[in-house]
Amino acid sequence: MGRKAAPAYVIGVGMTKFIKPRGKVDYTELGFEAGVKAMLDAQINYDEVDQGVACYCYGDSTCGQAVFYQFGMTQIPVYNVNNNCSTGSTGLQMARQAVAYGAADCVLVVGFEKMNPGSLQAYFNDRVNPTMTTNKMMKETRGVTNAPGAAQLFGNAGREYIEKFGAKDEDFAEIARVNHEHSKRNPYSQFTDEYTLEQIQNSTMIHSPLTKLQCCPTSDGGAAVVVCSQDFLDSHPQVKDQAIMIAGQAMATDSPELFSRSAMDLVGFQMSRHAGQVAMKEAGVTPKDVSVVELHDCFSANEMCVIDALGLSDPGKAHELVRSGDITYKGNKYVINPSGGLISKGHPLGATGLAQCAELVWHLRGWANNRLKEGTKVCLQHNLGLGGAVVVTVYKRPDGQVATSVSDAEVGKKNGLGYNPATQAKGFTSQQADKVRSKKMRSDWALQDTQNKVQARF
Repeated sequence: MGRKAAPAYVIGVGMTKFIKPRGKVDYTELGFEAGVKAMLDAQINYDEVDQGVACYCYGDSTCGQAVFYQFGMTQIPVYNVNNNCSTGSTGLQMARQAVAYGAADCVLVVGFEKMNPGSLQAYFNDRVNPTMTTNKMMKETRGVTNAPGAAQLFGNAGREYIEKFGAKDEDFAEIARVNHEHSKRNPYSQFTDEYTLEQIQNSTMIHSPLTKLQCCPTSDGGAAVVVCSQDFLDSHPQVKDQAIMIAGQAMATDSPELFSRSAMDLVGFQMSRHAGQVAMKEAGVTPKDVSVVELHDCFSANEMCVIDALGLSDPGKAHELVRSGDITYKGNKYVINPSGGLISKGHPLGATGLAQCAELVWHLRGWANNRLKEGTKVCLQHNLGLGGAVVVTVYKRPDGQVATSVSDAEVGKKNGLGYNPATQAKGFTSQQADKVRSKKMRSDWALQDTQNKVQARF
C-alpha cells in the first residue's frame, strides 16, 4: 500500500441542477457554475488553488483548461480525466493523493458533462471498443438483444442475482421506488416525481428485470469539490467546522474474475468488493458504522449487486435488506442514495462522482437538514465505470461527532450566500463570482459571456 496518507479534507462543494440533455447549456457554463459554488463554499480564491482536475467523458481534449481558464490563468497544472462513469471520483482520488502525499495543498476538482439524449453510444467506430471483451463475454454467456448495451449488462447481473439468491423482480423495482421518493428532497435532481411500486413495474420493459423507471437517464450537469491539506485547513480557520475528512479511499480496476462467466462479475462486482474493503480498512470502519451511502445505481440491478459487494448486507441477502426497508428512512440501517441516486437525480458522467461527494459532505455537516439520517458519523461513496474502474470513499467528521441539523438560516449566514446550498439550488451574484476568480492572473477574454449565461439561468 505504500506510505500512510496524510489527512485530506473536503472544504468546498458545489453543483448545478442536473437537467435533460437538450444542448441548451454548454460545458463551460456547467463547469463555471459548479467551480464558483465550490470555491464560495470553501471561502477561497482561485489564486490559492495549486492544481486543477477536470472530469468529463464527452468532449475534446483540454476542455478542462477551457473551464479552469474562466477562474484564472495562474499556470497551475490542469489534468483532464476520462474514466467512464467513475470519472468524477477518479478526479477526486487524484486530488486526495496530491494532497495526502505532499504534491499540493489545495486542489479544485470540477466535473461536467454535456450529453446526447438516449442511451450511451460509442463515438469511435474505427478502433476496438475498450469494453469489447466484456461485450463478447456477454454475447457468449447470455446472448444479445436489441436493448441498450449497458441495460443488458446490468440487467443480466440482476437476472443472476435472482437465479443465485432468490431475489424477485419487485425487489429491483422497490430500489427504484425508493430512489425516486428520495429525490423529492434534492433540489438538484433531474427528476423529482414519486412513483408507486406498480407504476415502476408497469413502465416500459427495457431488459428484464429492468423497466424504464429503473434506469438512469442521460443528463447535463456539473459538480465541483475543493480538497485541501491539514496545513491549508489550519490557515483557514473560518471553514474548520465544515471540513469533512476523507478517512479512507480506494480506487480499483478489474481482476481476471471479470471474465469468470458471471454476469455480476462482468459489471465489476469483484472490483467493487475489493475497493470497499480497502477503503473501509484504511478508515478503520466496517459497514455497520456507516449510516448514509451514495452508490452507483445506474440501474436498480447494480444497486442490488453493490449493496452485496460493499458488505452492506450479508452475502446474497441484498434483496432482504431492500424488503425490510433498510435502504431508506423507515429502516434501522442505512439511507442509500438520499440524493435520488443516478436513477432519479441523473447521471452526467463526469459530474456524478463529485455530486455524490457533495451530498455526503452536506449530510456530515448537518446542512442536508431535510434528509438527514439521525446518528450519522460515517458516510460511504461508491462510483463505478465499466471498462473498468471503481472508487470507494469513506467520509467522517474530523471531530468524530454525530452530524446534527443546521437550519437554512444558520447556513446562509455562515456561508455569506444567504441560503443553504444543500436544500436550495440557487446561484451567486457577480460580486461573489468576482470574489473567487483570480485576483492576480485572470482573463475576461477566457471568460467570454459564460458568467452572464450562467446568471441568466438563476
